[in-house]
Amino acid sequence: MHFLERGKRPRPKLRRQMVRIVVTEMMEKCPHVGRKHSIDVARKMVAKYPNSLQDLIEGEIVGAGYLSLVKQLQNRIENVRRTSTPKIRKRKHQTDSDHTDEIPLEERAAMQDTYGCIKWNVEFLPLEETPESQQQKMEKLKVMFQQADTNPEEVKSLMKSTYYTQRQHVNQGKSIKCLREEWPFWFDELGMSVHFKELTGIDLKETFTRNLDLKGKRLLDYLTTVAVSKSKVFLQTYARLQRMRGPQSGCSDDVKEMVLLLLSYFEEKEESMLLCVEDTCLADEVQLEQVPLTPTIIVCGQSCYSSRRYMLSIDRNLVSTNISSFISALCLMFGSYYNFNIHYPSELASTLEFLQR
Repeated sequence: MHFLERGKRPRPKLRRQMVRIVVTEMMEKCPHVGRKHSIDVARKMVAKYPNSLQDLIEGEIVGAGYLSLVKQLQNRIENVRRTSTPKIRKRKHQTDSDHTDEIPLEERAAMQDTYGCIKWNVEFLPLEETPESQQQKMEKLKVMFQQADTNPEEVKSLMKSTYYTQRQHVNQGKSIKCLREEWPFWFDELGMSVHFKELTGIDLKETFTRNLDLKGKRLLDYLTTVAVSKSKVFLQTYARLQRMRGPQSGCSDDVKEMVLLLLSYFEEKEESMLLCVEDTCLADEVQLEQVPLTPTIIVCGQSCYSSRRYMLSIDRNLVSTNISSFISALCLMFGSYYNFNIHYPSELASTLEFLQR
Protein backbone atom coordinates (compact mmCIF):
# COMPACT_ATOMS: atom_id res chain seq x y z
CA MET A 1 0.00 0.00 0.00
CA HIS A 2 1.31 3.39 -1.02
CA PHE A 3 0.90 5.07 2.37
CA LEU A 4 3.24 2.52 3.95
CA GLU A 5 5.95 3.07 1.36
CA ARG A 6 5.67 6.85 1.85
CA GLY A 7 5.89 6.54 5.62
CA LYS A 8 2.41 8.04 6.11
CA ARG A 9 0.05 6.96 8.88
CA PRO A 10 -3.10 5.37 7.42
CA ARG A 11 -6.55 6.56 8.39
CA PRO A 12 -8.48 4.03 10.55
CA LYS A 13 -10.55 2.80 7.60
CA LEU A 14 -7.45 2.12 5.48
CA ARG A 15 -5.75 0.44 8.42
CA ARG A 16 -8.72 -1.90 8.87
CA GLN A 17 -8.61 -2.73 5.15
CA MET A 18 -4.91 -3.51 5.50
CA VAL A 19 -5.61 -5.79 8.48
CA ARG A 20 -8.27 -7.70 6.52
CA ILE A 21 -5.85 -8.26 3.63
CA VAL A 22 -3.05 -9.40 5.95
CA VAL A 23 -5.31 -11.80 7.87
CA THR A 24 -6.62 -13.30 4.63
CA GLU A 25 -3.04 -14.06 3.55
CA MET A 26 -2.14 -15.40 7.02
CA MET A 27 -5.10 -17.79 7.10
CA GLU A 28 -4.48 -19.02 3.56
CA LYS A 29 -1.00 -20.10 4.64
CA CYS A 30 -2.06 -21.39 8.07
CA PRO A 31 -5.80 -21.91 8.78
CA HIS A 32 -5.09 -22.43 12.50
CA VAL A 33 -3.15 -19.22 12.92
CA GLY A 34 -2.78 -18.16 16.57
CA ARG A 35 -1.71 -15.21 18.67
CA LYS A 36 1.98 -16.09 18.29
CA HIS A 37 1.66 -15.69 14.52
CA SER A 38 -0.13 -12.36 14.97
CA ILE A 39 2.67 -11.09 17.21
CA ASP A 40 5.33 -12.16 14.71
CA VAL A 41 3.52 -10.56 11.78
CA ALA A 42 2.75 -7.34 13.67
CA ARG A 43 6.33 -7.03 14.92
CA LYS A 44 7.74 -7.45 11.40
CA MET A 45 5.25 -5.01 9.87
CA VAL A 46 5.99 -2.32 12.45
CA ALA A 47 9.73 -2.90 12.10
CA LYS A 48 9.44 -2.38 8.33
CA TYR A 49 7.02 0.57 8.49
CA PRO A 50 7.52 2.23 11.90
CA ASN A 51 6.43 5.68 10.75
CA SER A 52 3.12 4.29 9.51
CA LEU A 53 2.21 1.59 12.02
CA GLN A 54 4.01 2.07 15.34
CA ASP A 55 1.89 2.86 18.41
CA LEU A 56 2.71 6.48 19.22
CA ILE A 57 1.36 9.31 21.35
CA GLU A 58 3.10 12.65 21.08
CA GLY A 59 6.00 10.98 19.30
CA GLU A 60 6.64 8.45 22.07
CA ILE A 61 6.30 4.70 21.55
CA VAL A 62 3.41 3.15 23.49
CA GLY A 63 4.42 -0.18 25.04
CA ALA A 64 6.09 -2.52 22.56
CA GLY A 65 4.88 -0.34 19.70
CA TYR A 66 2.93 -3.04 17.90
CA LEU A 67 0.32 -4.31 20.37
CA SER A 68 -2.59 -2.41 18.81
CA LEU A 69 -1.83 -4.10 15.48
CA VAL A 70 -1.67 -7.50 17.22
CA LYS A 71 -5.12 -6.89 18.70
CA GLN A 72 -6.56 -5.81 15.36
CA LEU A 73 -5.16 -8.93 13.69
CA GLN A 74 -6.54 -11.14 16.47
CA ASN A 75 -9.98 -9.52 16.36
CA ARG A 76 -10.14 -10.02 12.61
CA ILE A 77 -9.02 -13.66 12.92
CA GLU A 78 -11.70 -14.32 15.55
CA ASN A 79 -14.39 -12.73 13.40
CA VAL A 80 -13.35 -14.77 10.34
CA ARG A 81 -13.46 -17.96 12.40
CA ARG A 82 -16.86 -17.10 13.76
CA THR A 83 -18.30 -16.75 10.26
CA SER A 84 -16.99 -20.20 9.28
CA THR A 85 -18.57 -21.96 12.29
CA PRO A 86 -21.99 -23.62 11.90
CA LYS A 87 -24.63 -21.14 13.06
CA ILE A 88 -27.47 -22.31 15.27
CA ARG A 89 -28.49 -19.25 17.24
CA LYS A 90 -28.31 -15.68 16.01
CA ARG A 91 -27.13 -13.11 18.50
CA LYS A 92 -25.30 -10.43 16.58
CA HIS A 93 -22.56 -8.40 18.22
CA GLN A 94 -21.41 -6.83 14.96
CA THR A 95 -23.13 -4.68 12.36
CA ASP A 96 -25.60 -6.44 10.09
CA SER A 97 -23.27 -5.84 7.16
CA ASP A 98 -20.53 -7.92 8.80
CA HIS A 99 -22.53 -11.15 8.38
CA THR A 100 -21.21 -12.49 11.69
CA ASP A 101 -24.19 -14.37 13.08
CA GLU A 102 -23.59 -15.85 16.51
CA ILE A 103 -22.33 -19.39 16.82
CA PRO A 104 -23.55 -22.04 19.28
CA LEU A 105 -23.42 -20.66 22.80
CA GLU A 106 -20.78 -22.93 24.32
CA GLU A 107 -18.56 -22.62 21.25
CA ARG A 108 -19.01 -18.85 21.28
CA ALA A 109 -17.91 -18.67 24.90
CA ALA A 110 -14.94 -20.93 24.26
CA MET A 111 -13.68 -18.82 21.38
CA GLN A 112 -13.49 -15.45 23.09
CA ASP A 113 -10.29 -13.48 23.31
CA THR A 114 -8.96 -14.66 26.67
CA TYR A 115 -5.64 -12.83 26.52
CA GLY A 116 -5.02 -10.93 29.73
CA CYS A 117 -7.25 -13.30 31.72
CA ILE A 118 -5.59 -15.43 34.38
CA LYS A 119 -8.66 -17.44 35.49
CA TRP A 120 -10.88 -17.57 32.42
CA ASN A 121 -11.86 -21.23 32.65
CA VAL A 122 -11.74 -22.54 36.24
CA GLU A 123 -11.81 -26.34 36.14
CA PHE A 124 -12.34 -27.19 39.80
CA LEU A 125 -14.33 -25.91 42.73
CA PRO A 126 -12.36 -24.46 45.65
CA LEU A 127 -11.49 -27.24 48.11
CA GLU A 128 -13.86 -25.95 50.78
CA GLU A 129 -16.80 -25.63 48.35
CA THR A 130 -19.43 -28.00 46.99
CA PRO A 131 -22.12 -27.49 44.33
CA GLU A 132 -24.62 -27.23 47.19
CA SER A 133 -22.64 -24.55 49.04
CA GLN A 134 -22.25 -22.58 45.81
CA GLN A 135 -26.01 -22.71 45.24
CA GLN A 136 -26.69 -21.62 48.82
CA LYS A 137 -24.38 -18.64 48.47
CA MET A 138 -25.92 -17.68 45.14
CA GLU A 139 -29.38 -17.70 46.75
CA LYS A 140 -28.09 -15.69 49.70
CA LEU A 141 -26.72 -13.04 47.34
CA LYS A 142 -30.14 -12.78 45.67
CA VAL A 143 -31.79 -12.16 49.04
CA MET A 144 -29.15 -9.63 50.07
CA PHE A 145 -29.65 -7.72 46.83
CA GLN A 146 -33.23 -6.98 47.88
CA GLN A 147 -32.09 -5.54 51.21
CA ALA A 148 -31.19 -1.90 51.76
CA ASP A 149 -28.45 -2.38 54.36
CA THR A 150 -26.21 -5.05 52.85
CA ASN A 151 -22.63 -5.38 54.05
CA PRO A 152 -20.29 -4.65 51.09
CA GLU A 153 -17.54 -6.83 52.54
CA GLU A 154 -19.89 -9.78 52.86
CA VAL A 155 -21.07 -9.28 49.28
CA LYS A 156 -17.47 -9.11 48.12
CA SER A 157 -16.60 -12.31 49.99
CA LEU A 158 -19.61 -14.20 48.61
CA MET A 159 -18.98 -13.01 45.05
CA LYS A 160 -15.35 -14.06 45.30
CA SER A 161 -16.12 -17.51 46.73
CA THR A 162 -18.72 -18.20 44.00
CA TYR A 163 -16.43 -17.09 41.15
CA TYR A 164 -16.15 -20.70 39.93
CA THR A 165 -19.91 -20.98 39.36
CA GLN A 166 -20.07 -17.53 37.76
CA ARG A 167 -17.42 -18.54 35.21
CA GLN A 168 -19.20 -21.82 34.56
CA HIS A 169 -22.44 -19.98 33.82
CA VAL A 170 -20.77 -17.51 31.46
CA ASN A 171 -18.67 -20.07 29.63
CA GLN A 172 -21.70 -22.32 29.21
CA GLY A 173 -23.28 -19.43 27.32
CA LYS A 174 -26.08 -18.42 29.68
CA SER A 175 -27.89 -15.30 28.50
CA ILE A 176 -27.34 -11.89 30.05
CA LYS A 177 -30.96 -11.89 31.22
CA CYS A 178 -30.43 -15.19 33.01
CA LEU A 179 -27.14 -14.05 34.54
CA ARG A 180 -28.79 -10.84 35.75
CA GLU A 181 -31.51 -12.85 37.49
CA GLU A 182 -29.12 -15.31 39.10
CA TRP A 183 -26.30 -12.88 39.96
CA PRO A 184 -27.80 -9.39 40.45
CA PHE A 185 -24.76 -8.07 42.34
CA TRP A 186 -22.55 -8.96 39.38
CA PHE A 187 -23.96 -6.01 37.47
CA ASP A 188 -23.19 -3.30 39.99
CA GLU A 189 -19.80 -1.72 40.63
CA LEU A 190 -18.80 -3.98 43.51
CA GLY A 191 -19.73 -7.28 41.88
CA MET A 192 -18.31 -6.30 38.49
CA SER A 193 -14.99 -5.30 40.04
CA VAL A 194 -14.72 -8.47 42.16
CA HIS A 195 -15.24 -10.72 39.15
CA PHE A 196 -12.91 -8.64 36.95
CA LYS A 197 -10.19 -8.80 39.61
CA GLU A 198 -10.48 -12.59 39.85
CA LEU A 199 -10.54 -12.91 36.06
CA THR A 200 -7.61 -10.63 35.22
CA GLY A 201 -5.77 -9.94 38.46
CA ILE A 202 -6.43 -6.23 37.91
CA ASP A 203 -8.48 -3.82 40.01
CA LEU A 204 -10.68 -2.31 37.32
CA LYS A 205 -11.55 1.15 38.62
CA GLU A 206 -8.34 1.67 40.57
CA THR A 207 -6.23 0.86 37.51
CA PHE A 208 -8.35 3.07 35.27
CA THR A 209 -8.14 6.08 37.60
CA ARG A 210 -4.41 5.54 38.14
CA ASN A 211 -3.81 5.52 34.39
CA LEU A 212 -5.91 8.67 34.11
CA ASP A 213 -3.65 10.36 36.63
CA LEU A 214 -0.54 9.21 34.77
CA LYS A 215 -1.61 9.69 31.15
CA GLY A 216 -4.97 11.45 30.99
CA LYS A 217 -3.85 15.08 30.92
CA ARG A 218 -1.12 14.35 28.42
CA LEU A 219 -3.52 12.51 26.11
CA LEU A 220 -6.14 15.25 26.34
CA ASP A 221 -3.51 17.90 25.63
CA TYR A 222 -2.44 15.96 22.54
CA LEU A 223 -6.00 15.58 21.28
CA THR A 224 -6.87 19.26 21.84
CA THR A 225 -3.67 20.76 20.44
CA VAL A 226 -1.98 18.43 17.94
CA ALA A 227 -4.83 16.23 16.69
CA VAL A 228 -7.22 19.15 16.07
CA SER A 229 -4.78 20.60 13.56
CA LYS A 230 -4.73 17.44 11.44
CA SER A 231 -8.42 16.95 10.65
CA LYS A 232 -11.20 19.38 9.87
CA VAL A 233 -13.85 16.91 11.02
CA PHE A 234 -12.02 16.33 14.29
CA LEU A 235 -11.73 20.08 14.81
CA GLN A 236 -15.49 20.44 14.30
CA THR A 237 -16.12 17.70 16.86
CA TYR A 238 -13.82 19.42 19.34
CA ALA A 239 -15.63 22.74 18.85
CA ARG A 240 -19.02 21.04 19.34
CA LEU A 241 -17.86 19.38 22.56
CA GLN A 242 -16.51 22.66 23.88
CA ARG A 243 -19.91 24.28 23.36
CA MET A 244 -21.62 21.38 25.13
CA ARG A 245 -19.16 21.37 28.00
CA GLY A 246 -19.21 25.11 28.62
CA PRO A 247 -17.26 26.32 31.66
CA GLN A 248 -17.42 22.97 33.49
CA SER A 249 -14.12 21.61 34.76
CA GLY A 250 -12.90 18.63 36.73
CA CYS A 251 -11.64 15.09 36.23
CA SER A 252 -15.03 13.61 35.29
CA ASP A 253 -15.62 16.18 32.55
CA ASP A 254 -12.08 15.68 31.26
CA VAL A 255 -12.75 11.94 30.99
CA LYS A 256 -15.97 12.58 29.07
CA GLU A 257 -14.14 14.87 26.67
CA MET A 258 -11.27 12.40 26.27
CA VAL A 259 -13.59 9.49 25.41
CA LEU A 260 -15.68 11.53 22.97
CA LEU A 261 -12.56 12.90 21.28
CA LEU A 262 -11.05 9.42 21.00
CA LEU A 263 -14.21 8.21 19.27
CA SER A 264 -13.89 11.07 16.78
CA TYR A 265 -10.13 10.56 16.40
CA PHE A 266 -10.66 6.91 15.43
CA GLU A 267 -13.69 7.84 13.30
CA GLU A 268 -16.03 5.72 15.40
CA LYS A 269 -19.63 6.63 16.22
CA GLU A 270 -20.63 7.95 19.63
CA GLU A 271 -24.00 6.20 19.44
CA SER A 272 -22.26 2.81 19.33
CA MET A 273 -21.10 3.44 22.92
CA LEU A 274 -23.45 6.13 24.28
CA LEU A 275 -27.19 6.63 23.86
CA CYS A 276 -28.83 9.79 25.21
CA VAL A 277 -32.36 9.71 26.64
CA GLU A 278 -34.42 12.27 28.59
CA ASP A 279 -32.93 13.09 31.98
CA THR A 280 -36.17 11.97 33.67
CA CYS A 281 -36.35 8.73 31.69
CA LEU A 282 -37.18 5.63 33.75
CA ALA A 283 -35.70 2.22 33.02
CA ASP A 284 -38.90 0.82 31.52
CA GLU A 285 -39.20 3.87 29.25
CA VAL A 286 -35.90 3.28 27.43
CA GLN A 287 -36.58 2.16 23.87
CA LEU A 288 -34.23 -0.80 23.87
CA GLU A 289 -34.77 -1.61 20.20
CA GLN A 290 -32.67 1.50 19.46
CA VAL A 291 -29.81 0.32 21.68
CA PRO A 292 -26.86 -1.70 20.30
CA LEU A 293 -26.57 -5.31 21.48
CA THR A 294 -23.08 -4.71 22.83
CA PRO A 295 -22.52 -3.02 26.24
CA THR A 296 -23.89 0.52 25.91
CA ILE A 297 -24.00 3.44 28.33
CA ILE A 298 -27.43 5.06 28.51
CA VAL A 299 -26.93 8.77 29.21
CA CYS A 300 -29.86 10.33 31.08
CA GLY A 301 -29.67 13.86 29.71
CA GLN A 302 -28.96 15.82 26.55
CA SER A 303 -25.24 15.02 26.75
CA CYS A 304 -22.62 13.37 28.95
CA TYR A 305 -21.77 16.79 30.34
CA SER A 306 -25.27 17.57 31.62
CA SER A 307 -26.14 14.04 32.76
CA ARG A 308 -26.07 13.09 36.43
CA ARG A 309 -27.32 9.54 35.97
CA TYR A 310 -26.41 6.68 33.68
CA MET A 311 -27.62 3.17 32.91
CA LEU A 312 -25.92 0.18 31.33
CA SER A 313 -27.46 -2.02 28.65
CA ILE A 314 -26.07 -5.39 27.58
CA ASP A 315 -27.85 -7.44 24.92
CA ARG A 316 -30.65 -4.85 25.17
CA ASN A 317 -31.15 -5.70 28.83
CA LEU A 318 -30.87 -2.83 31.30
CA VAL A 319 -28.58 -4.44 33.83
CA SER A 320 -27.77 -1.35 35.91
CA THR A 321 -30.18 1.58 36.07
CA ASN A 322 -28.77 4.08 38.55
CA ILE A 323 -25.07 4.71 37.92
CA SER A 324 -24.03 8.00 39.49
CA SER A 325 -20.85 8.86 37.58
CA PHE A 326 -19.54 8.64 34.03
CA ILE A 327 -16.31 6.99 35.18
CA SER A 328 -18.29 4.27 36.98
CA ALA A 329 -20.45 3.72 33.89
CA LEU A 330 -17.35 3.51 31.70
CA CYS A 331 -15.72 0.94 34.00
CA LEU A 332 -18.91 -1.13 34.12
CA MET A 333 -19.16 -1.07 30.33
CA PHE A 334 -15.52 -2.01 29.86
CA GLY A 335 -15.65 -4.74 32.52
CA SER A 336 -18.70 -6.26 30.83
CA TYR A 337 -16.73 -7.10 27.69
CA TYR A 338 -14.27 -9.17 29.72
CA ASN A 339 -16.62 -10.62 32.33
CA PHE A 340 -19.25 -11.81 29.86
CA ASN A 341 -17.03 -12.93 26.95
CA ILE A 342 -18.15 -10.22 24.55
CA HIS A 343 -16.05 -9.25 21.54
CA TYR A 344 -15.34 -5.59 20.97
CA PRO A 345 -17.67 -4.52 18.13
CA SER A 346 -15.83 -3.53 14.96
CA GLU A 347 -17.35 -0.05 15.11
CA LEU A 348 -15.72 0.60 18.52
CA ALA A 349 -12.64 -1.62 18.37
CA SER A 350 -10.01 1.12 18.06
CA THR A 351 -11.34 3.25 20.93
CA LEU A 352 -11.86 0.29 23.27
CA GLU A 353 -8.46 -1.17 22.47
CA PHE A 354 -6.84 2.19 23.13
CA LEU A 355 -8.62 2.54 26.49
CA GLN A 356 -7.58 -1.02 27.33
CA ARG A 357 -3.93 -0.08 26.91
